[in-house]
Amino acid sequence: MTQTNSASTAAVGHVPIEAVAFDLDGLLVNTEELYQHVGTELLRRRGRPFEPELLDAMMGRPQPVSLRIMIEWHGLADSVETLAGETKEIFRSLLDTELRTMPGAVELLDALAAARGGRGVPRGVATSSGPDFAHDVLGRVGLLHRFDFVVTSADVTQGKPHPEIYELAARRLAVDPARMLVFEDSQTGCRAAVAAGAVAVAVPGGHSLRHDFTGAALVARSLADPRIRGLLPE
Repeated sequence: MTQTNSASTAAVGHVPIEAVAFDLDGLLVNTEELYQHVGTELLRRRGRPFEPELLDAMMGRPQPVSLRIMIEWHGLADSVETLAGETKEIFRSLLDTELRTMPGAVELLDALAAARGGRGVPRGVATSSGPDFAHDVLGRVGLLHRFDFVVTSADVTQGKPHPEIYELAARRLAVDPARMLVFEDSQTGCRAAVAAGAVAVAVPGGHSLRHDFTGAALVARSLADPRIRGLLPE
């Protein structure tokens, strides 16, 4: 995992942060972990392994792209639609029993709401997931009302690592991307944020601990990492 030095972290302090954008899966909620269970089960049914390298290639991308990568990786005869249907079936049962917020997520959102003398910092979600799923998941864990908007794969033509979704988030937040803080857990998402010109904070967990986060201003241990508070508006 690529770390950043103290000089690059301190440099962020010279760029006033005016708004914040969050990834969803694996960052606010543990759905990235659940996706790994789903991918393992999809391929188990077909007598194939879910290799770490395949997970790297799929992680952070829109579902149709991820499933196409899986199909091509293992030469599967299935269509994207078939795998998407199975994914929904397997995932539904996991959401009912295993979904939870990631460490520090609620507390960080509390801090953003209380900043600027209680006026709060504008904040949104920018996810590669689809709108129905994103709203369902955020609603289940009681976070949907904590954001000004949610932009999803349905709102862009090019998915991460293309910067389009974070360029859109900056427009929705009415800020220059250089004044927008972005939290991401994957290499793919971090590349999108950096390419958009945003200040990226990588928050890897589980599998993504091995990712390369070149360009991130900070590689945090979790959303509870005290170094994050030093980047936020007071």
